[in-house]
Amino acid sequence: MMEDMNPVLVTTDELLAPGHRACQGCGEALAVRLVCKALGRDTIIVNATGCIEIISSALPQTSWRVPWIHTLFENVGAVVSGIESAYKVLERKGKRKRRKITFAGFAGDGGTADIGIQALSGALERGHNILFCCFDNEAYMNTGIQRSSSTPYGAATTTSPAGKRSIGQMTWKKDMPEIAVAHGIPYVATACPSFPIDLMRKVRKGAMIEGPAYIHILSQCPTGWRQPPNLTIEVGRLAVETGVFPLYEVERGEYRLNFDRYPLKPVREYLMKQGRFRHLTDEVVEEIQRKVNEKYEKLREKAGLK
Repeated sequence: MMEDMNPVLVTTDELLAPGHRACQGCGEALAVRLVCKALGRDTIIVNATGCIEIISSALPQTSWRVPWIHTLFENVGAVVSGIESAYKVLERKGKRKRRKITFAGFAGDGGTADIGIQALSGALERGHNILFCCFDNEAYMNTGIQRSSSTPYGAATTTSPAGKRSIGQMTWKKDMPEIAVAHGIPYVATACPSFPIDLMRKVRKGAMIEGPAYIHILSQCPTGWRQPPNLTIEVGRLAVETGVFPLYEVERGEYRLNFDRYPLKPVREYLMKQGRFRHLTDEVVEEIQRKVNEKYEKLREKAGLK
């Protein structure tokens, strides 16, 4: 069982082969590697356009050691649910032996929270037996660090630049895990590659549960976040320890907080490690702190910790 998982049980198989073109310190490449380790070889991956696709599939080479399909930004949910349905038909007609295969959709925050949300919502609503992983680096990093609806309040991007009249991103980050929970699906979780065993446990649980599962994975991006590559793991830990990105899971409507550092570390410790936030005034940092505290208290209440 994944609840008993420890570092000794982590496979040495690398289903995302080394030699890909990810930037130094890429948290997303680490997250994908860990997800693939948890899923194993009996997996079919459908991958949206984005950083993951670009770094891993430059013809004539590929880093994928499992069946992998590249699709467009907007339709991972449709394609992965279509493949899952096709396999069911083949089994029903006796053209394929029944065997556990995980049908996994991979997309960034743009291909999940923005362009791909319609197809994803439909797949969740229809109840397909799929696992959808959002690798959230909080902007359209592959095409030039443009803002997405997952970009945090106050972050500077090329389309939400900081200046005399702007703090950067002016809206709060879209809460995709809660949107997934609202579909009434069996399993939703958040994860971060700075906590690898927690991440792999959740991926395995999501793959094994019957019905749709959604996992939202923070994917630290040194290039877009303006942080040194050697701080990727530290920055991910701070995101969790400050409550900016809490680790929790929702299994059949029941909330469980997986890491509860209470009281939280100040959000300033997380924000000031990144160049995208260094323009923020004390007043804005305090506003972000209030928002984080408010959301974290509500999460603790849902998890029965208050």
